[in-house]
This record gives sequence, structure tokens and C-alpha cells, in this order.
Amino acid sequence: MSIRLATFSDIPRLQELLGQILHVHHEARPDIFKSRGSKYSNKELQILLEQAHTPIFVYENEDGVLLGHLFVTLKEVDPASTALQPIKTLFIEDLCVDAQARGKKIGDRLLQFAETYARDQQCYNLTLNVWNDNTAALRFYERHDMHPQETVMEKILSKKESE
Repeated sequence: MSIRLATFSDIPRLQELLGQILHVHHEARPDIFKSRGSKYSNKELQILLEQAHTPIFVYENEDGVLLGHLFVTLKEVDPASTALQPIKTLFIEDLCVDAQARGKKIGDRLLQFAETYARDQQCYNLTLNVWNDNTAALRFYERHDMHPQETVMEKILSKKESE
């Protein structure tokens, strides 16, 4: 079992995993998320794979099957900012473990890998967004000593036409 950089040949499997993430979000918030689709097109994934600041890592078992992925973005505050400290952040865009492989500590390994990678990149912090309705993910991140940094609030103003 290993974690490695994703390649173009991994895109079909990445799309399958992204579909699983979308399904989880759709189940929690069908008013926001579609039931099918992907966060990224194949072309967008190719672009991400080519950029040094948006590496995608995959967790591969001993048979070469991808059981999880980790999309990250290295972000730096502009040193000329008059309000913010000039820090570097590793932002987790997506962390997914195949539904059939959950409970095997793959998510733990991916998150530990992200933290090590962030330290290697001299990042000040590791951040991510998680939906409040995704209680399993919230518990997972809290178990790994992650804490809320800011909160996005909403008030739904109108019902969708289809409801």
C-alpha cells in the first residue's frame, strides 16, 4: 500500500471517487448538490495534475487499485498584504476513501500524509472545508485535532421550483 502522485491514467478512477463524494453531499444537501456529476471535468483534472501548487495524491493498495485520493492546494498570502501575515497554507480540496474501503484507516493515512507534506512545504497550517451535515467527516477531522477556523452561515430565502 502506498501514497503517490496521481497521473493522467488515474483520471477515470478519480472521477469514480469524486462521484462518491458528490453522492454524500447530495444526500445531505440535495438543494445544493446534484445527484450525478463531478466537481471537475477530465480537462480540469489534467490541468490540476500539471500544476505544482495543486498536487493530487492517490492511495493505492498492493494490487494497484486506487482506494482513495487527496487533492491539495498550496496557498500563500501575498507578503504585501496590509492585514494578513505572510503565511503558507496547505488546503485540502478533497479527501476521499472508496465507500467499500472505509474503516481500514486509509483516511487516517491520507490525512497524516497531508500533514507531513504540509510540514515539508514549510506550511504554517493545514485547512479544509467540511459541510456541517457531513457528521462522519466532522468527527473524523476532529479526531485528528482539527478545529473550526471560521463559520459560513446561511439563510435559505426561497424554495427551488422543483420542490
